[in-house]
Amino acid sequence: MLFAIVSQDVENSLPLRKQARPAHIARLEALKEEGRLVLAGPNPAIESNDPGEAGFTGSVVIAEFNSLADAQSWADADPYIDAGVYASVSVKPFKKVLP
Repeated sequence: MLFAIVSQDVENSLPLRKQARPAHIARLEALKEEGRLVLAGPNPAIESNDPGEAGFTGSVVIAEFNSLADAQSWADADPYIDAGVYASVSVKPFKKVLP
């Protein structure tokens, strides 16, 4: 089943994100290679694909996992959590309707 992992950043998270980004991206690449990643990306703090020093306010990942517990475990092991990037993370089942 698909699950949506929606994370909210702490304020001024950009330096923390930069430090942990390679490990964070590596985990997403692994999901992609397994054919389980639907989409992933950050929420820019301003209306721009490149927000510069404004940074980001959170992230969204939609991916396939065997269960909510598996999705939660994967989310809990995100390097951004260890780096203090995320203030909160929500994991919920997701039903793709379109496209």
